[in-house]
Amino acid sequence: MTGLRTRGFPEQAVRERARLGAAAAFPADAHYGHTLFGAEGGTSTDPIDRLRITPPVFMPQRLEKLIELGREPLHTDVALDTVIGGLRSALPLYLSAFGSTRAAGTDQVLAAGRQAGRLGIPMVIGENIVPMSGYGRGGEQTRRTALGRIAAYLDELPDGLGGVAVQQSTEDADAEVWNLVYSDPAARPLLESGRLAFELKVGQGAKPGLGGMTVLDRAAAARVDEQFALDEVFGPDADRVLRCSSPGTFTEEILRQQIRLMRNNYPRVKVWVKLHPGRDVALAADIAWTAGADSVTVDGAEGGTGWAPVATLAHSGLPLGECLARIGPRSDCLLASGRFWEGSRVVKSLALGATAAGLGRAALLATDEDPEAGLTRLVECLALELRLLISSLGKYAPAALGPEDVWPTPVPSAGAPAHRIPEVLHHG
Repeated sequence: MTGLRTRGFPEQAVRERARLGAAAAFPADAHYGHTLFGAEGGTSTDPIDRLRITPPVFMPQRLEKLIELGREPLHTDVALDTVIGGLRSALPLYLSAFGSTRAAGTDQVLAAGRQAGRLGIPMVIGENIVPMSGYGRGGEQTRRTALGRIAAYLDELPDGLGGVAVQQSTEDADAEVWNLVYSDPAARPLLESGRLAFELKVGQGAKPGLGGMTVLDRAAAARVDEQFALDEVFGPDADRVLRCSSPGTFTEEILRQQIRLMRNNYPRVKVWVKLHPGRDVALAADIAWTAGADSVTVDGAEGGTGWAPVATLAHSGLPLGECLARIGPRSDCLLASGRFWEGSRVVKSLALGATAAGLGRAALLATDEDPEAGLTRLVECLALELRLLISSLGKYAPAALGPEDVWPTPVPSAGAPAHRIPEVLHHG
């Protein structure tokens, strides 16, 4: 363990899963036979946390599976493999982008990439990696560069599974990141096997409407002062400065044209679009899909692994549950990120229309706990929970989940009846 810490995130529970794997899905075995277990009342106001998974009494899909198998189905019969933005994945999970902050520039990132490859799930490489850490050619230090991350992932990736999505923002466009990757022999195995995606970054959950930020010492800042804006927020005599990225400018037509340009200029890659949790997120997602995006990622206000202003973390952006409710279930590929670390939140999000869930902070913490197998064990625990919960609903694939599988518990307020259900998550 190297000392990564989180605020407002169940760090110890994630670390336990990184150590114990699937066993952490259950109470500690030391309590078996001595403790009585039952539901515990929750007080969260998070829309997804307030949902309950609601198995029915009658399960026609279980009967279908029984007939198919010739025996009673078990949770082990749930097939978790799926397609994520045109990429085949062993699980409805992907490794989220980590950005270019100091925490995301450590060995945990490479360890997480290797284990994501081993698991056969897609990996997203965040924006500003090339301008900050280099691409990986011409004698550059390669371990933390874009090529270094791709190589670590490919070293473990099974045939036919996974894939890499490379983000690009304004500064990345100036560095021609997509052009470099598209023409690079090192990325040819991904390109030729249809496992390369480019993700247009419109925004992120930790700071909606703002660009990426990180803190640099003055020597590092001097190396990138032509690519990024620098702000003396710590004072002119401090040895640190704030590096700010441009958030980019989007209108409906600009988004349409950007996606069309991506499809025209890079015809062999999958086109992904990442949105921040804006109030018009449903409109933006619809425009992206209509323009030809293979996938849209919604980064809820709960998301974030990097550096962000306290005010935006606490007060800006819609919760992920609200974003999913506004978009609603549809056949297009919708990826969700924001506070995922255990199976129930993933199942609820899949029921609300997501295709897969991204692991960000949880992945970094798990690899910090155990660089060799921490993320693998965390995902093993998640996979067991997914199989248990999905089978409890009488279903046997993530895509079979729907709004009928969750029920929103009310949030009592002063003077309001406790039985009222928020309309945005009421499914009848």
